[in-house]
This record gives sequence, structure tokens and C-alpha cells, in this order.
Amino acid sequence: MTAAIATRASRALRSYCTNTQLVGALRSVVGDANISTAMAVREQHGRDESMHRCRPPDVVVWPQHVEHVSKLAELCYKYEVPIIPFGTGTGLEGGVSAVKGGVCFNMTQMDKILNLSTEDFHVTVEPGVTRKSLNSHLRDSGLWFPVDPGADASLCGMAATSASGTNAVRYGTMRDNVINLEVVLADGRILHTAGKDRRFRKTSAGYNLTSLFVGSEGTLGIITKASLRLHGIPEATVSAVCAFPSAQAAVDSTVQILQSGVPIARIEFLDDVMVDACNKFNGLCYPALPTLFLEFHGTEDGVKEQVQQTEEITRFNGGSDFTWATDQEERNKLWRARHNAWYAALALRPGCRGYATDVCVPISKLPEIIAATKADLTDSQLTGPIAGHVGDGNFHCIMVLNLDDKQEVRRVKEFTDRLARRALALSGTCTGEHGVGLGKRQLLAEEVGDVGVATMKQIKATLDPKNLLNPGKVV
Repeated sequence: MTAAIATRASRALRSYCTNTQLVGALRSVVGDANISTAMAVREQHGRDESMHRCRPPDVVVWPQHVEHVSKLAELCYKYEVPIIPFGTGTGLEGGVSAVKGGVCFNMTQMDKILNLSTEDFHVTVEPGVTRKSLNSHLRDSGLWFPVDPGADASLCGMAATSASGTNAVRYGTMRDNVINLEVVLADGRILHTAGKDRRFRKTSAGYNLTSLFVGSEGTLGIITKASLRLHGIPEATVSAVCAFPSAQAAVDSTVQILQSGVPIARIEFLDDVMVDACNKFNGLCYPALPTLFLEFHGTEDGVKEQVQQTEEITRFNGGSDFTWATDQEERNKLWRARHNAWYAALALRPGCRGYATDVCVPISKLPEIIAATKADLTDSQLTGPIAGHVGDGNFHCIMVLNLDDKQEVRRVKEFTDRLARRALALSGTCTGEHGVGLGKRQLLAEEVGDVGVATMKQIKATLDPKNLLNPGKVV
């Protein structure tokens, strides 16, 4: 498509969205208070936490229940106007950018927690429920939802991006913890991916539609409910920090801990630059060395056994004595420092922006890729402290850059492409948890191949024949 044709197509779409008839129809569904065409509101809904350029939608609507979503989708299908689902805006790959204009569905006012069954370890949530609000609701039940990407993201948004985070090494990712989804399709039909009100722990019934929509980033349907697997709150929890003489020693310890069968709950790696940044930002005093943050869950005796095994392994690899965090307040302080890694990195260069890379490789390949990545950062003269969920082979470079410096922006783009291709060359993936969004479509093609992309496009065309659901993303 030429630039002129693309411009005319964009204007045509926008004329639909500003058409009085369409806006009036949308308003008739959600009411005057739940629709906006104000520029400030639209700009807020066209960006996430990524460095991708903001593309605002033309209209923002706030549905109150699934019937609203269905009717709104039906209208957009009729007028052939794009739909962009929006949760908390904490994504990192430009997934909410309205590249072709259209209508943004802000799902945050659908915020009910439904069907909690403590006996079945199950709960159903609407899109406006975040992981923190769910765990607050569960506080007295003896259960919790452990998937923790750091940000207080919406749970349906986490399902849409197949999020994971610090607890995934023991409890799995969203893909492992979603039982059923309610999804509104492009034409307004409502699908229950595992059957209406089903909440079994396993099934062999047909194609796995639930997993198809987990990670689909709003390109196949709009998630309006997620049924989630809950876990028992462990009897005992302790956290520890251990410094190492090298990244190799830290990662070798990680591999050996997992090979020994220690059911560790969290095992996070921070390189020396990241530890130094966290110290400065959080007022801590850890040695500025490659470091593991660890957490153990279980019974009192079980945790003692896990700790003993882990300490033996880390000492063998030159690790320091553990710095302990046993009570809730100390643990929160420790993990707050890890979750604040993004802001700690940004504080290294005030006024600059951040971009988090996201690759995942087989655990045995971690030392090789981390060493190569640190050398590449030095050679490229870039700021990019490393933090990662090394128990899964997943790590991030938090690139801190001046967007006004075009040369630096170019170097960052070249570096991130090299990093992703380095991961692919080591049998890894270009994204362990952030998703494809806008920035990694070419890398996805390199990862899954021509047949893989063609198959994804066939699925997309079947479920979204007019290409209205979050167009321009993934494929």
C-alpha cells in the first residue's frame, strides 16, 4: 500500500469514527458518561509504558458489562471500525496504540470478582480486576493468585499478553493458570473458550481455545472474564539475597538449584549495574555484584531443607552468605526493590526514557547470552542494566535512552534486534512475557517461520475477517 493510499484509508476510518451516527450509536449503548472524544483522553488511551510512538484512538468507551461489549463490537463490525481493548496501560510493546484509529474499549469499570470457590481453588474475574485487588480480596481465604509481573496489571490484560513474572518458576505463567475465558469476538458474539461456567482442572475435549486466546494481545477477541486457578498460601515464606563474583557463578547456581529439585518460588538475577541502581534508588546497601534474589515457600521444615540445599550450592559457586528477609515487612522491602528495577534504571539518567527488552533462552544458555549481552552493551556505549527471571531463562535489559538523540535511538534499536536474534540462535524466543505488539512482528516471523506465521494469519482471518481487532499487532 502506498503512503497516499494508506493516508486516504486512515482518513476514511477516522471519518467513520467521527460520524455522528456511529458516535450516537455508541453513546446509546454506554450512555453519555461513558464515552469521550476529547483529545487528552484519547492520547492517554493510545500509549502504554513502551517507547513506541503514541497513536490515539478516535473514540474511547467504558462498557459496564459483557452485553455492552458485545453491542459495541457489533456496531464497530457494522461500520468496519477498529477495536482496541485497554486495561491498565502497563504493557511494554505498544499493544494499545491505535495504529489505524478506531474505538478504544476501556475495560476498567468491569471490575467484579465472581464465583470464588475456595474448595475448587478457582475464581472468575472481570477485566477491571487487578492482581493486587484480587489478592486483597482473597486475604482471609487462605488462597492467593501468584502470577506477578511487577506492575499492578489487570488480570484479563495479563491473560491477553500471557504475562508471568517473579513467581513463574514455581507457579507457572498466565497460560498455566487460566482455566476458562469469556471472549467477545469481532462481530459481537460471546464465546466461552472451555464452555460456559466450566472450571475443571484438566480436559481432553477438543481444541484448546483457552490457550489460543491467552497471549493473543486483543487481536482475536476481547476478554471479558477470566476464570483463574488459585493456590494455597504457604505456611512459611523466607527470602534471601546472595552476591556472586560473576554472572556465570550466579547462573550456574540457578541451574544447579533447579537440577537438585529444590521447589524454589522465586529466583531473580540482577547484574552489578542493576544492583547498584537499586541501592541508590531504594536506599539499600547490597554489594554491587551479580546477585540472586531468592524466595522459598513451604512448611517450616520444608523451607529449612530448601534453604540448606540452596546455601550449599551457592557457596560451592562462590556465593556470599545469605542476607535474610523473614518477616513480611522485610520481604516486601526486598521484593519492592526488585519490582522497582525499572524506576531505579531510569534514575541512572534523569529525564530519559526506558525500554525493556525481553528474551528467554534454555537455562543452560543463560551464562553465554548474558556475557555476550554485557559485552555488546559496553561496545555499543549503552545503558542497560540486566534483571531477569533466571529460573525460567528469561531476562531483561532495561535500556535507558535519550529519545532526542537519534544516534542513540538507532544504537538501541540495533542492540535490541541483535539481542533477540542472539536468543533465537540459542533456541530461545524473542519475548518471554512482554508480547509481540508493534515492535517484534519481524522477529516473530523469524522465530516461528513462514508456515507458523501463515497459520497465525489464517486463524486471525477466520476469527477477525475484517481485521478490526487491534490491527497492526502480532501478525
